[in-house]
Amino acid sequence: MSTQSAASEPVPEPKAVDEEKTRLGMERMIFFSDAVFAIAITLLALEIRLPDVARGFNNTLLFSTLVNMWPQYFGYVISFLVIGSFWMAHHRKFRYIHRLDSRLLQLNLLLLLVVAFIPFPSSVISASGNRTATIFYALVMILASFIFVALWSYALRHGMVDPRLTEGQRKRELILPLSMSGLFALTIGVALLDPGVARLLWLLILPLSAIYRPS
Repeated sequence: MSTQSAASEPVPEPKAVDEEKTRLGMERMIFFSDAVFAIAITLLALEIRLPDVARGFNNTLLFSTLVNMWPQYFGYVISFLVIGSFWMAHHRKFRYIHRLDSRLLQLNLLLLLVVAFIPFPSSVISASGNRTATIFYALVMILASFIFVALWSYALRHGMVDPRLTEGQRKRELILPLSMSGLFALTIGVALLDPGVARLLWLLILPLSAIYRPS
């Protein structure tokens, strides 16, 4: 009886099986990516620490110490904005990308490698605002932006994106990472003259993200 029942059950179509595997693969990749972005942002906050000697400070000394920690606050805010912009771009791109392959997974892992590394240059820029620290931070952001460009370009070339996307939408997904890499490249030149001004220019991330956000 059980043999007859099993035999009567419909066999899934190969296409339906492939679509289910693709869906599950995309979900696993996106969940993993979201976790890496979340951990990277959390690590940023953990880098903000009072010096051990501050435990015995009175109100005046503690207030002065908190005020003098502003480079750490600045590094946290900039890195939060950068990682947040990267996460939003990643979220948006993978709403448009409908399938993946091993090469796209490798590009995504390469992107996550850089994202997970961002807390380190953030801690460097918080500890020292000199020219070397500023240029090092900018180079890491440029690398992440270029990987975004490579990932989206690969998906476009191999027909992995929603065919209903307009040409303008396809180009817009390239414009923001290219604009961010251009901004950080510009600040490398500015850092040679004045690292402080270069770091202030990083705040232009906000208007850039606003200009190129999807309608």
